[in-house]
This record gives sequence, structure tokens and C-alpha cells, in this order.
Amino acid sequence: MPQHQLTLFEEFSYFEGADVEYKSAKGGLPSTLWETYSGFANTGGGTLYLGITQTDADSLDIHGLPIAAAEKLRTDFWNTLNNRGKVSINLLSNGDVSLIPLPDASKVVIRIHVPPASRTQKPVYIGQNPLFGTYRRYHEGDYRCSEDEVRRMFADQSSEPADSRILQHFGWNDLDKDSIRQFRNRFASRDPYHAWLEEDDLGLLTKLGGWRRDRASGQEGLTLAGLLMFGKHEAITDPAAIPGFHVDYRERVLDDPAMRWSDRVYPDGKWEANLFQFYQRIILKLSTNPNLKNPFRRDKEGYRQAGTEVHEALQEALVNAIIHADYAGMGGIVVECYPDRFEFANPGSLLVSREQLLLGGTSECRNKALQKMFQMLGAGDKAGSGLDKIRRGWATRQWQAPALRETLRPDRVYLILSMLSILSTETLEQLALQFGETFRQLNQEEVQTLVITAQEEQISNQRLQEMLPLHRVDITQMLRGLVQKGMLIVSGTGRGTRYRLPPNEQISNDNDTSSPVNETTPVTNETTPVLNETTLPTILSAIAEPARQNKRLSASDMRNIILQLCAYGFLPMHQLADLLKRDARNLRNRYVSQMVSEGLLELRHPENLNHHDQAYRRKSMDAL
Repeated sequence: MPQHQLTLFEEFSYFEGADVEYKSAKGGLPSTLWETYSGFANTGGGTLYLGITQTDADSLDIHGLPIAAAEKLRTDFWNTLNNRGKVSINLLSNGDVSLIPLPDASKVVIRIHVPPASRTQKPVYIGQNPLFGTYRRYHEGDYRCSEDEVRRMFADQSSEPADSRILQHFGWNDLDKDSIRQFRNRFASRDPYHAWLEEDDLGLLTKLGGWRRDRASGQEGLTLAGLLMFGKHEAITDPAAIPGFHVDYRERVLDDPAMRWSDRVYPDGKWEANLFQFYQRIILKLSTNPNLKNPFRRDKEGYRQAGTEVHEALQEALVNAIIHADYAGMGGIVVECYPDRFEFANPGSLLVSREQLLLGGTSECRNKALQKMFQMLGAGDKAGSGLDKIRRGWATRQWQAPALRETLRPDRVYLILSMLSILSTETLEQLALQFGETFRQLNQEEVQTLVITAQEEQISNQRLQEMLPLHRVDITQMLRGLVQKGMLIVSGTGRGTRYRLPPNEQISNDNDTSSPVNETTPVTNETTPVLNETTLPTILSAIAEPARQNKRLSASDMRNIILQLCAYGFLPMHQLADLLKRDARNLRNRYVSQMVSEGLLELRHPENLNHHDQAYRRKSMDAL
């Protein structure tokens, strides 16, 4: 790429991704532009560049557009965007569309910034029918949403909370009376003189939003919130209510992949599996987790209360997963405890952008009645600062910042609370020894990046977006600066780009943290080259070269290449797709899933097929 092009775009990723798209536009406005507009708007926003083509995995052709042609394209773009027959809504202001001059004064690039739509604006669709014209962004591509996904966007758009729905043919007998009694006792323990406590059970349930009367229709009855919080499990999972309802707590004491779970709480018929009972049991489990040194306090009634800011953070994380869940979604609420982290997952998508969540102060809750119920227990923040409280709690222990992830198909939100220290004395001493005075001159984010890299053995831009309160562009610049200083080395291309610490001869082999990828020891009996930071990417690339060169590779050849790649350790789907230059979804459906079922590949997380950190490794030669 010419030097002037590198300078022009040095603050941007060179590769198409979740929030970047390049289009040639030599023949006019590309028809796929509007699919990308819809995809960006319905996901996390993004930027379109017209006059640029990504020629291969690691280079761009910034050919630009003649100024007169670019002006016409900009006019055509605005005309179409403001045509409600073509696009459902215009999210852009004048400043979102700009012409970027190139060194060749006769040409420009058109930059179009698409902000994320709010929940009341979604779905953003093209054409007349949202069921056929709604798209979302997944990695570097746009996909048409299913009818179910579109309907859930419309449901989130409603001003009426999802849990306020009155359930027909459900009533008082579908509730667990012990759960209501225990809730009243906990409520009274926290606020013994609250006026709502003078109500009978039906009156209290009405005040909480678990029972209501619709003034428009006159209908009165049990709400979804009331059933979820206090219902009998059999009633909750009735086909007319939430048949996919599921709650699950999993604890692994030892960091042993061979061990499934040392403790587990799920609807096994031994307890009334509603949200209140799940909350009570899991708060107890979290309070006695052996990795937390300070126990919960107990109030005068014997109930546990958050004893430290860390415990408050865990309580907030649990309640957030419950009150923000889309109970019509897939997967249920899952809490997983590992020796080095806690993971909270719930079905549904974020109702506000990740940037808004990081800033705080914005409150959007999918289930407001459930939120009110937990507030009466002293849990669940309403001021939009729940994530701030979690981050503050984690900062008191100098642990890595909470990581927030969102996945599609199925829609799920993950909150990962790592207990790895950002100020590990041993790690800091190793880094200071390795980099000397240069290390002491770094800012906080740069230090944290190197510490995370040392602890996790590799890092990516996406991973840092989950952990640092910085925009992707700022992270790109920071990583590039650390590479220029010789403090990180880069391997891979596109979305497969990873950063690692350079080999350090001053640190003994026993403490070496420069392993190229996690669990990369080949699991076959075949002779393999010596692996290091330089050779592994070269080896994997060489193995995948036949697939990159031949788009019509036979199925047997493709399977053989996948097996060879996965012999070097667990590889995530996106890395396989990058190496093979294939669509990740097609690769999974046509090859990888079948090879797993045949016993040729094994999963990093066999207990959760949709785990956000899922990866694949070749089994031993005996399985072939």
C-alpha cells in the first residue's frame, strides 16, 4: 500500500470487521450498501467507506472517486436515505457523511458514519417489509434477520415492559406461597416500616407489579414478572408462558478441563425453580466461594448482605442478568464460577450501546417489574450505574476490568469478571525487567494491556474492547504504538490478528509467558516443527494455503486441512475462517460441526456449544 494511504488511514483498522466496511462504488451506489446500513444500525454502528476495496486479507486499494462523481453519489445517498419507501429511518446528520481528500487532488473517499439505532428505532430495515428487509452485522458481513429476531426488536421497542404482560388462564394457584412469604420476610428485614408490608399477599404482589389490571381492556391477572419471580416451575415452563425458561449455576473449584462441575444448581425437581429461589441460592453460593476471602455480612434476621464492594458487584451482576434477560430467548440465565473468574450470561441483546453502558447514567431495563422487586431487597440499580458499581467493586481488588460481550444467533450477553490482577507484582516485575525504563513511562491502559497479554499469552483488539473503556480506534493506535516500541509483536491478519510479548531471555523458562497460543501442543503422534512466536503463524498459514488458493477444494481435502490446523491446539472458528478464507458460518455447518459429531475434533467447552470462547482441537490419531 502506498505510504500516503497508510498515513491517511493509520487511525483505522485496515480490514473489514464488525464496524468497518469498504465498497468500491465505481459503478454508483452499491446495492449492498443499504444492507450494511441496516446491519450497522441494528448492531453497534459502524463506518462505510466508498472508494476503497479490500483486495485481500491484508491490503486495501484506496482508488478513490472523482470529486464530481462523489458529489453525485452523496446526493443520491441522501435522497434514498430520506425515502421511507426505501429505508425505514434516517439516523444520520450532515456531519455523518463526509468527503476525505486524497493526495491525488482530483479524487476523494466518501466516509459514512452510521450510529447504532436506539431500541425505539429498531428494527431499521430496507424496503417495505421489516420481516424481509432487516439486517444485522456479524463479524465482517451482514445477514438477514429471521422473523423471530425482528419480532423481538419490535417487542423491545414497546414502551410497555416485557414482564408486565398479563398471562391469560394463569392465577394465584400457579404461585409458590413459600416464595412470597420468604420475599416478604427479606423485604421486612431490609425496610421493616415500608407501607407495602401492610398489604396482604395479593396487595403486595400488585404493588410490586406481579399482578395488575389493564385499564384499557379491563383485564386483570398475574403478570409475567409475578410468575417468573414467585411461580411454580411447572407453571413457568408451561407452553403458554415461558417454555424455554432455564436457570443454571455451575462451579468448578479446580482449573481442570477434565472436570465438569464441582457444584451445580439447576431445575432438578428438588426445589421450586423460580427467579427468587434461584437468586437466594446463588447469592449464598457466591458468598461462600473459596476464591473470595471476605464473607458476606448477616443482618439481624440472619440474611446475608453484601460485605464488601466485591460482593456488591457480584450481587449486582446476578441481578442484572435476571432483570435484563429476554425470557423468550435461548439459553436461559447461566452463572459459571471458575478459579480465576465469574461469568454471567443471559438471553437477549443490549438495549443501549456498549459506549452508553461504559459512560453510565443511562437506564434501560427489559423487565421493570422484576427490577422493582429486587430493589425492594436492596439489589438492582435503577440509575444506569450498575456496571459502574461492578467495575468499582472489581477495581478495589485491582483485578482486570469486567469484560462485556454480546453474541448473535442466539442473542446473549456475557459479563466476565476476571480475578486476575492488573497489578500482579510478579508480572509487573517481569515486564519492568524485560522492558526497563520504557515500561515505566507507559500510561495505565498500556500497562494493563501488557499485563493482560502476559497473563493470557495473547491479546486482540476485540478482547481489549471488552476490557478497556477505549474505542476500537484508540485501541488500534495504542497497540500499534506498543508494536513500534518493540513491546508487542503481531501475527495473523484481519480479524485473526493477535499480539504477544516478544521472547524475553532475561526471564527463566519456568516463568516464560511467550507461548504463541493457548494449549497449542500438537495432540498427534506426528513430528512437528519447533513452535515459537515466528514459526507458528507461518506453519498454520502454509497448511491452509491450498484452501486459500482453491475456492472449490474437495470436501475431503478441506477436512484434512482442518484436522492438520487443529492438531496445533484449540482454534476458534473465526481464526479457522481467516486461515482458510471461508465464511465462518458455512465452515461450521459444512465441516466443523460434523467433524465434532464424528469424534475427529473436540470442543474446548463441550458443556456449552454456544460458549463465547468456543474452539476446536484435533483428537488423537486413534480417532481417525
